[in-house]
Amino acid sequence: MKEKETTRVEAFSDGAFAIAITLLILEIKVPHLGAESSDRGLLVALSQLWPSFLAFGGSFTAILIMWVNHHGLFRMLRGVDSLFLYTNGFLLLMITFIPFPTVVLAEYLDKKGANTAAALYCATMVVINIAYSVLHYAAASNRRLIAREVPQAHLFRIKWAYGTAFPIYLAATRLSLWHASVGLAICMSLWIFWARLNYNPKGESISA
Repeated sequence: MKEKETTRVEAFSDGAFAIAITLLILEIKVPHLGAESSDRGLLVALSQLWPSFLAFGGSFTAILIMWVNHHGLFRMLRGVDSLFLYTNGFLLLMITFIPFPTVVLAEYLDKKGANTAAALYCATMVVINIAYSVLHYAAASNRRLIAREVPQAHLFRIKWAYGTAFPIYLAATRLSLWHASVGLAICMSLWIFWARLNYNPKGESISA
């Protein structure tokens, strides 16, 4: 029964991740050149969409990595309860919010307002980091929902990863208000860190 409940929650969560990814591409609009369209004109119009393509690629990568980490967390569970369901819902709320700062970033990255757009994007990642930390707490506090075979040291390493990333995301948000590219570069560099986070209790938390 517990395994069935976990599978159901994970399937629901997968749907939310899928919707968030789908919404990203829907915000990239096809250029309309009118009666005077040409190959060169279309090429120029497409090249001017580079902020949209950059924002789309970045957010798609981020959501993909978040989904992999979310799946890894569920592999450590022996069941779910109401607290976990609500904290998981908070995380899904932030995941489905990602398309909005992505669109704002795409719209203003090459214009005045780029710093604010970048800060909004990085601040979203701050809240998502908090959401993952809260979800981990809901599962791992006193090993409430963690399977017996998962070592305690493994849980501490994952918690350490969340705690380490939090001040870096905050710094990226503040730096974005000064220089958008610097803040975004720091924020996106953490995706490499998250991509290497290993939830397999038989291995190290951060792969070598």
